[in-house]
Parts: sequence; structure tokens; C-alpha cells
Amino acid sequence: MSIIINHLTFSYTEGGKQLPPTLNDLDFTIEDGEFLGIIGHTGSGKSTFVKHLNGLIASEKGTVTVDGHDLSDKRERKIVRALVGMVFQYPEYQLFADTVFDDIAFGPKNMKCDEDEIKQRVHHAMQLVGLDVEKFTERSPFELSGGERRRTAIAGVLAMQPKYLVLDEPMAGLDPKGREEILALLEKLRKENGCTIIMISHSMDDIARHATNVLVLENGSVFLHDTPQNVFSHAEELERIGLSVPNITKICIEMNRRGVPIPKTICTEDAFLKWFREERKHA
Repeated sequence: MSIIINHLTFSYTEGGKQLPPTLNDLDFTIEDGEFLGIIGHTGSGKSTFVKHLNGLIASEKGTVTVDGHDLSDKRERKIVRALVGMVFQYPEYQLFADTVFDDIAFGPKNMKCDEDEIKQRVHHAMQLVGLDVEKFTERSPFELSGGERRRTAIAGVLAMQPKYLVLDEPMAGLDPKGREEILALLEKLRKENGCTIIMISHSMDDIARHATNVLVLENGSVFLHDTPQNVFSHAEELERIGLSVPNITKICIEMNRRGVPIPKTICTEDAFLKWFREERKHA
């Protein structure tokens, strides 16, 4: 199954007046098991788009269907909201309960799960995000470190066992260690649990290393939608719309300018090292 975006268009209103489209005729598919990285400058429509994926915003024109469930049908939205989990920027600000357990259990309780299933879901979600059950269950979420609070908030979404996980800048404000922990968790969820990941990020390096496909939005329209290798090979076009490329791609561009021919599709250190080793073999 998949998420199908069919000619999606949306405009906000202000003072009763409709503003220019924030999203304009988006048309593509997000496949099962994909890691979709979403990039674009501020105001390009990224956050507005992902809010359509579980019905937080209703489409103005066009449709969004999740595993065949059309979000324009109010009855279908409840089903979709169990399939699509949302993690907003700084999700730890949404923590509210007295204990880590109660915070993570909030979603399953709303889903009317019985006590045994709630406990199982909470413990499983804690294990997924690397929170020791014995150590953290009765802790106050407000006594945790920034990275631990972020993981608690994500566990609260995972406890609802979504098939699709949507994240808006999930590494914002974290130190390098915290960033790597969250990215490793997302890779684990995708590869071991079959969870489809949809992530907004301003880090081109993170997107290049982890995404299987990249969606570039510009003024609410699809500017590019392709693999990271193909998207970041368009360095000049991305620069014109205010975006950058991964650091290793910048190095490759400079080496090309200095007469060293390197493929434009290199966007990760691993790809660069692979190219370098092959070149040495044939030197």
C-alpha cells in the first residue's frame, strides 16, 4: 500500500480573504518502506503538506489517500490517524504527564486498548527508542535530558504503532550525539519494523545519508522529486531557490572546478570513498 497525493492544492485564508496557494497541484506517491526526506526554504509549504497526511488540514482541491483511505471522507480520517503518526518540531514541549509511562500511554488509552496491551505497547515503544523500562518508567519526563525527552515524545507516537511516521525537524535543538541517536532510531524503525519515514529537515547531510527519496518544495510546488543522488546533482538549481547541498557534494563540485572529474551524483562520504577506491584501482 502507499500514500497517494493526487493534485493536492491548498490555500490559507486571512480576514476572510483567500491567500495565494501554499500548496499547488502536488502529485506523487509515497511508497511503503520509503524514507522520504522533504526539503525547501521557509514558507515553501513543507509543514502544511505533512499536516495533510493525517487530516490535520483538509485538502482544498485534490485528494490524499492512505492505504486506500481517502482523507476527504471524515469517517476515514479516524482510520488514517491510527496509521499515520505525527512528530512535530520540539515534541518534548507536548509532554504533560507525571511519569514517562503515563505520557507514552496516552495514545493507546485514547485508542481504548486494555491495560495489558497498553503496558505492552508502552514498554515496546520505550525499548525501540532506547529508554530502559526499569530506569525510566516512573521518572518525571521533566527531569530528563533533552535527548531523553525527545525520545519519550517519539515513543508516545510509536506506542500507537503507526505504519507511517511523519517528523517535522525531529533533530532540532539536539547535540550531535542526540541527532545521531534519533537518526539511528528512524533507520531501525524503517528497516526492522517496516515503518515508512517522512521527514522534514534542513540538514542536507542527514537527508543525503538516510533518505531513499527527496521531495523539494518551492513556493508550494514540487521542484524536484527523486533519489538523493539525482536531487543533489542539481546543485546550481537548488542554490537558486535558496537551498544548499551536502558538504561532500560541495567538495566534489570544487574538485571538478579544479579539473578532477567526479560524478555529480556523489552526496555522501561513503559514496565518495567508494569512488576514490575505484579510481585508485585504475590509476
